[in-house]
Amino acid sequence: MMKFTFKKSIFALTAVCALLLSACGTGTNNDGSDKKKVLNVGTEATFAPFEFMDKGEMTGFDVDLLNALAKEAGYEVKMENTGWDAMFAGLQSEQLDIGIAGITMDEDRKKTYDFSSPYFESISMIVFKEGTDIQNAEDLKGKKVGVQNGTTGQFSAEAVVGKNSSDISKYETAALMFQALQSKNVEAVVTDIAVALEYEKNNPDSGVQTAVDENQFKSEYYGIAFPKGSELRDEFDQALVTLFENGKYEEIYKKWFNNEEPNIEALQNAAK
Repeated sequence: MMKFTFKKSIFALTAVCALLLSACGTGTNNDGSDKKKVLNVGTEATFAPFEFMDKGEMTGFDVDLLNALAKEAGYEVKMENTGWDAMFAGLQSEQLDIGIAGITMDEDRKKTYDFSSPYFESISMIVFKEGTDIQNAEDLKGKKVGVQNGTTGQFSAEAVVGKNSSDISKYETAALMFQALQSKNVEAVVTDIAVALEYEKNNPDSGVQTAVDENQFKSEYYGIAFPKGSELRDEFDQALVTLFENGKYEEIYKKWFNNEEPNIEALQNAAK
């Protein structure tokens, strides 16, 4: 341990305090304002290709996008696989600064959380085993349907089958939902289109098929969630505009969605 003379003690104490403050995630910008440099982020990392674990590391479209947004806005992020319900609880208690997990912005959620501008357009999709007679949403009636609890997949299925129907089985993660389909505990599952197609791609021998019913299932938009009143929302919205304009969003999108072109105009129109 180093020893300090009395004359240097005040300087040393000041330096240590500065380091401690920095370690706690606060710093001073060029304009003199204090900012929280490391943001706590909650997610549910079983939602490929948006967020999932690969060899012990969290990865996915949402992960890459959030890191790029945070960098543009001048922050670092610490992402934790909190799980779906715990993520929302953490936002309400303000233990989390951000929630991102393919979260569809709907009117009920907007009452409790603030959301960024839309960053992804989605629609619900039906996944079922080959040989199951399903061509559209109406064909779900009378069948056992699996959904991830608390998601728009659940709400889409309930709109067809019935909110309190005993034919709907709810699972805490998308992985458990797909497992139930493979185990034949359910005859079909309803989830977001990108998640459904990613599962089909990664499991070519699973014998699953997919169907979209655009008459029954409407487009929905993902947003980044913040605690009510968070000042971060405007900063991340501006960062998203920059990523749209400088091509970074397109680069990330193509990486995760088979080199497809994103419809940025649709996202911008949805934000109006």
